[in-house]
Amino acid sequence: MSAANPPTEPLLTLDERPRWRDMFASLRVPNYRLYATGQIVATTAQGMQRIAQDWIVLQLSGNVADVGVTVALQFAPMLLFGLIGGVVADRYPKRVILQVTQSVTALLAATMSVLILTGSIEVWMIWIIATLGGFATVLDNPARQSFVSEVVGPALLRNALSLNSSTFQLGALIGPAVGGVLLSAVGGGWSFALNALACLGTVYALSRMNPAQLIAAPPATRRKGQLREGLEYAARKDEIRFTLVVLCAVSLFIYTMPVLLTAYADHVFRVGPSGYGIFNSLVAVGALSGALLSTRRRGVSLRLVIVGGAILGLVQGLAGIAPQIVPFAILLIGAGMAQLLYFTASNSLVQMSSNIAIRGRVMGVFVLIQLGGQSIGGPIMGQIVDRFGAHTGMVVSGAVPLLVSLVAGAVLVKRRGGSLVRVARRAVHLGV
Repeated sequence: MSAANPPTEPLLTLDERPRWRDMFASLRVPNYRLYATGQIVATTAQGMQRIAQDWIVLQLSGNVADVGVTVALQFAPMLLFGLIGGVVADRYPKRVILQVTQSVTALLAATMSVLILTGSIEVWMIWIIATLGGFATVLDNPARQSFVSEVVGPALLRNALSLNSSTFQLGALIGPAVGGVLLSAVGGGWSFALNALACLGTVYALSRMNPAQLIAAPPATRRKGQLREGLEYAARKDEIRFTLVVLCAVSLFIYTMPVLLTAYADHVFRVGPSGYGIFNSLVAVGALSGALLSTRRRGVSLRLVIVGGAILGLVQGLAGIAPQIVPFAILLIGAGMAQLLYFTASNSLVQMSSNIAIRGRVMGVFVLIQLGGQSIGGPIMGQIVDRFGAHTGMVVSGAVPLLVSLVAGAVLVKRRGGSLVRVARRAVHLGV
């Protein structure tokens, strides 16, 4: 371990669950209140835009596979350059990075709005703008993930991460439902226009923060080997390495849910764009519940992450064999809750296992897998759905992460001793 990156402190595990009144402890920090408010507005608008984008592509091309291509292009820059984004996040002020990336995103959304409202939009135009937005995400996401610790400090980090997920899911709950209504009533162009305004609102919220109250990490000096240093750091620690392996399976298959839900809305249950928005909102209902529950965890562990990945895969696989819309809708809520509990556990574990001086690069690896995996998984799931049907696609999307989680759990048990039953019991004890 280099002097620049001393070992992290042991992970915090509480003797008792946090009190209900401490569920929103991070909101006592003025800067975090600004940040969270901006996130709710931004994620609501992003949810509206995503619904519009997916549905417009499907209607223009008629192919679910093209929706998968859109997802791939949106996240391909992260797959190719995500690690560089982590290095940038460690070198430069994260608040400034976020202001720049949100301004760029606003410009792209405004451009899409004009193209749609003037009737000039074509699929290739959406693909180009989605790719450009992906380059903004390369810088935005590692900076955003590691900026939270600078806003609230280490003592409130886990609570802030859970609340951050809650604000994200609150926006994801409202956004798709509103987006589906707008899509049916006035078309998708206005969803992009509202997202442009929301991005500018995020820039304003960031500018209103008090810099003196931020706990900024010292910027990493420019030198050779920084990218390799982040990779080696992640590969050296079990808590990070195993988490990233399971995350790879989850991002490739489970995080491609929008591709699957477009097929279910259009081909299986034939509920149209408003129904597609409702499906996404049901996932967000479960996710919001999971985010709030995650604020009361005693602690987070590698065992919890692996068991959570297995449960997530199981629930999503069961949704694929649901014969009717009601049980399918109920399982979507369960899948949303499992997704969020898994994501907050994996995100918290990686952040809390990383020294602050290298956290941006480590989170760059995390985001590379989380978002970059979708650039590969989107076309794969699109092809599976087009060839074998939506039900098969949903089953596959759950079965692969379930299998990977079970294998990772078996390897962990062999390395550390014990039994799979005790691993599962310990994870549930920490997580519930």
